[in-house]
Amino acid sequence: MHTMWKGSISFGLVNIPVKLFSATEDKDMKFRQLHKKCHTPIQYAKRCPNCDEEVGNDDIVKGFEYVQGKFIILTDEELAALKEENEDKTVEIVDFVNLPEIDPIYFNRSYYIGPGENGQKVYALLREALKQSGKIGIGKISMRSKQQLAVIRTYEDVILMETIHYPDEVRNARDVPGVPQNTNIEKKELDAAMLLIDQLTTTFQPEKYQDEYRLRIQEKIEQKVQQNETKTAEPSPKKNVVDLMSALEASIERSKSLNKKGEEKSGAAGKKTKTTRKKA
Repeated sequence: MHTMWKGSISFGLVNIPVKLFSATEDKDMKFRQLHKKCHTPIQYAKRCPNCDEEVGNDDIVKGFEYVQGKFIILTDEELAALKEENEDKTVEIVDFVNLPEIDPIYFNRSYYIGPGENGQKVYALLREALKQSGKIGIGKISMRSKQQLAVIRTYEDVILMETIHYPDEVRNARDVPGVPQNTNIEKKELDAAMLLIDQLTTTFQPEKYQDEYRLRIQEKIEQKVQQNETKTAEPSPKKNVVDLMSALEASIERSKSLNKKGEEKSGAAGKKTKTTRKKA
């Protein structure tokens, strides 16, 4: 696994050197957008609609739109300084709570935590303490220029960290339109629904669930490969290179021609001078 972050976890006076690894991966099928005519991958240029010109990375600044059409510009230096202030490589566990107290809506991304150099013993200590207490730790971590709230808990034999949303990042459920209120549900309808839930209740076995759509796409792609239904992007014309070479070759020939003419003129001038002197 690729190490994403190195630092430490602290609770009380205990400090544990750790490494962070992504616990999940995106399995979505990624398609490239091609030009229908020649099957060449499409490129996307950054363009300013006001100046009607393509913009390079050196001409781009970061701006926060505090009201529509008005921006506050933050320089790379300012952002780097702010990032440095929160660049502490320590996850400080400030509280311990019970996992059921946190609604799943708060959970964001999961990361495996492995022990750092000489950290195996204290790592095992925290893991065992979490298991025995049945608690999870709440701490903060700075990742990708953002300070995030995190849950520290155990998963199988590993310590797991899950970043969770701050309360102000979770939208108010009351803002969902059209939610029925005080609807009269007949008892026989509720009993039927409860019976159906009871019949479908089982133990959670994650391996039995698959992304059927993704599997069908993979099968279709493999089928097309086997049937040789492949497309190759047409080679890009080397117009710039050809034009440059032509220009260089033409320049060389022109230089030779000018030098030759210059030598001829020089020779002719010398002969005239000699002839003149002879007559004199």
